[in-house]
Amino acid sequence: MDLRFVRIGFLVISAILGSQMIGLETQAPVWLRVAVGLTAGAVLVLLEAFIHRVGRVSVRGFSSAVFGLLFGLIMAKLVSDAIALLPMDIATLAALRVVLTWAFCYLGMAMALRGRNEFNVIIPYVRLSRQDRREDTYLVDTSAIIDGRLVDLCKARFIEGRLTVPRFVLKELQAVADSTDPLKRSRGRRGLEALNLLRQLPTVDVRVHEEELPNVPEVDAKLVKLAQLLGTRIITNDFNLNKVAEFQNVSVLNVNELAQALRPVVLPGEALDVKPIKEGKESHQAVGYLDDGTMVVVENGRALIGQSVHGIVTSVLQTSAGRMVFVRPEQAAKPQVPSPR
Repeated sequence: MDLRFVRIGFLVISAILGSQMIGLETQAPVWLRVAVGLTAGAVLVLLEAFIHRVGRVSVRGFSSAVFGLLFGLIMAKLVSDAIALLPMDIATLAALRVVLTWAFCYLGMAMALRGRNEFNVIIPYVRLSRQDRREDTYLVDTSAIIDGRLVDLCKARFIEGRLTVPRFVLKELQAVADSTDPLKRSRGRRGLEALNLLRQLPTVDVRVHEEELPNVPEVDAKLVKLAQLLGTRIITNDFNLNKVAEFQNVSVLNVNELAQALRPVVLPGEALDVKPIKEGKESHQAVGYLDDGTMVVVENGRALIGQSVHGIVTSVLQTSAGRMVFVRPEQAAKPQVPSPR
């Protein structure tokens, strides 16, 4: 249902209530009572629109304020009933009740809003669903969106469920897309295109989370904090964010680690085809790459740059930057027979 129909319905109900409840004792005309009710409803609609325009009100913050208000009313009732046991006149007791209610309601709302990030008993976050059915939820980092491989993972159904994009991540991605640096601007626009592709996939449900967490300055810290509050995992390519999240007991899906784990295992003695494209570190070496990005060092392959080389794997070196494979060309593997004199 569109919000415009809700507002129109509210104005109609306000006009009907005004005609039935306002000015009956003074016998005011019907049109005046309808006008008063309609005006009161319009004021509330304009107030709601103004609040929405000035700043977004998160569901978590609103529910925290409501809980704080109820807690303040309960505390004011208990304290005023205890004070009522003391001998005092009715007027003083009534004034004291008003003061206590005003003070405790303010304190309750203020404390609930200040601690809303740690406030988990909130009605809008209680999900009524079957216990035997679980929906996977992930928080998506800017680096994973820009990378683009997340779209392929979702298409292959390796990742299914709900992908939650925080509002501050969306703002960071938009800032990258609006950068004056052409490289950053291209990466940001690629990330926005990846988000649009993700929204079109039937296997995932992309949602934008409105919680801003203004008390947490850095984006990475906000992601970790929000993941703790929502009990979700983070999808990222950022190595530092990965380590910080794991230190705070937040599960992380690193796309780079997944790609590293899916690389084909190459063992010494196996045959391998590679095309060297540049010179290596040593004077006799050439460097090529497999389809998955694995670096292949061709021994005695300086003269074979640009050609397809069939060789034998001599050793495999695992480094922090990835896997390096050393290959000896097949022609170099054959012993040279000396010519007869």
